[in-house]
Amino acid sequence: MGLVLFPGDDDTGDGDTDSPDVSWSYTGFDMFRRWLAQAEGLVLDDMRGFGGERPWSGVSTTLAPLLDHPDDHGELTPAECAAILPRLEEIADQREAGTADALDQRRVDDTRQLIVVLRLCVEKDVGLIFG
Repeated sequence: MGLVLFPGDDDTGDGDTDSPDVSWSYTGFDMFRRWLAQAEGLVLDDMRGFGGERPWSGVSTTLAPLLDHPDDHGELTPAECAAILPRLEEIADQREAGTADALDQRRVDDTRQLIVVLRLCVEKDVGLIFG
């Protein structure tokens, strides 16, 4: 069982779409988010919702809607997707240039897959579904 992030562009309503998606196990998504948070200078364990007391309202990152989102339901709006995209691209480019180990390369690859999905969300003006 795992998590799939995909564009909310299923016009047929039957769940069948040719759009790209990105998926993780729940543990894998947690590790991915922690990696992104670290790139933003955050420790998720310090944040509300992750065992800490630090409020998300006090954090200045465009990735906050992705980092502080329930794992398996809801969606990000097209505007949130558009705001997140540039920062994810920066992180992927920076980390790819300095990647020395397979785990870091896996996170860069995951980021690139998510970027593809987010671009489609923006192009089609649909939300990113957490399912």
